[in-house]
Amino acid sequence: MLSRTADHLFWMSRYMERAENTARMLNVSYETSLLPQSAAAVEAGWEGILSISELLPSYLALYKTITPRDVMAFMVKDADNPSSIISCLRAARENARAVRGTLTTEVWETQNQTWLEVNRMLKSGEFERDPGQFFEWVKFRSHLSRGVTVGTMLMDESLYFMRMGTFLERADNTARLVDVKFHAMQNDFFGAPQYGAAETESAQEYDFYHWSAILRSVSGFEVYRKVYRDVIRPERVAELLILRPDMPRSLHASLNEVVSNLALVSHDRESDTLRHAGRLRSELAFGRIDEILATGLHAYLTQFLERVNVLGGRISREFLMPQAA
Repeated sequence: MLSRTADHLFWMSRYMERAENTARMLNVSYETSLLPQSAAAVEAGWEGILSISELLPSYLALYKTITPRDVMAFMVKDADNPSSIISCLRAARENARAVRGTLTTEVWETQNQTWLEVNRMLKSGEFERDPGQFFEWVKFRSHLSRGVTVGTMLMDESLYFMRMGTFLERADNTARLVDVKFHAMQNDFFGAPQYGAAETESAQEYDFYHWSAILRSVSGFEVYRKVYRDVIRPERVAELLILRPDMPRSLHASLNEVVSNLALVSHDRESDTLRHAGRLRSELAFGRIDEILATGLHAYLTQFLERVNVLGGRISREFLMPQAA
């Protein structure tokens, strides 16, 4: 396969997955912002969304204050923001158009229809009328894109590069979500020992809705109940989203997919790229959540993000960049 074709397929899938993950993060912040809490806590939650995507400086260059309305506008329909949902869907469609001959008709039509429909929805004001419904639509279109891809594409290198892009992006976004949300909770005053029984009960109620919203943002609420059959505890949420190989959006499950698809396109079983990916996966396979929390969750996830970024660079250099003649 031409490296240019592989590059378009890889990034088409990454941008579609990024649009979905952005919708998930915005939706969980939108839902948690409706809970009873201080204005400072609400602002911190929306600031976290910008921090996840490393867009806080870009946002502050355009807006003086952090408000839910401005953050959602910036992250959804600002065409100049490369990480906004509209920008991601446009990039996914343009990458698909560049390799239209490689895709099945169903895959191309799904990408094209998503682009046409999102423009219609934003122009008609549907996003402002019901942000939650809009975010669900973005998630549905991403699910449809993946389903059509797996259901109609030939099982060859084209599919493998698309799957690799999807799960590399998913690993990156899940790690960012867990890092920012856990950091925000650690800085929260709820549950502090100096508060009385009424305040503690309120704190526990807040915690339940907060963690429930986070789990729902990765479609993990029912999964958590099935796996743990207990009250929602932060350390178990971390374990589910980091180490569980049977949780579809966990870091472990995402790396399993990256490694398996990387092995299918790699001609050298001893390549540094495959070894780097395999080492990262093995640490997730044999890791323990108590050890991770003891050494520091933020430090662990920061290092994970750096290593995933390095892995993406290695994949790009080995497979996606045109080789000099």
